[in-house]
Amino acid sequence: MAGGKRSGQRQKARLRPDLLLLALGATFALVAWGYLVIAAIDFGASARHDGRTSAWFFLAVASIGAIFCLFLAFMLVVRITRALGLTATPDPRPQRDPNAPKGGKRAAR
Repeated sequence: MAGGKRSGQRQKARLRPDLLLLALGATFALVAWGYLVIAAIDFGASARHDGRTSAWFFLAVASIGAIFCLFLAFMLVVRITRALGLTATPDPRPQRDPNAPKGGKRAAR
């Protein structure tokens, strides 16, 4: 009987520029989101206190920008997890038979 491990050779860890770029993008989007949230809070406080119309506009712009940055960060994290193999794309839905009647199995009665 032979002794020893039966596992194969391990892959040497290497730098993947695509994952590095995705990670930097996600980090940048999260930092921008944090900055825009703080800016929106500041604009909201000055708009309520001083009543300036321009502060309400900047509050809206900062809020929309924060929403976009957080959405972008989530999408980049999803791409990172798929590239690492932690998650997989969902299976495609089966195609419906074009000759089958619409409405399910009771529709053809």
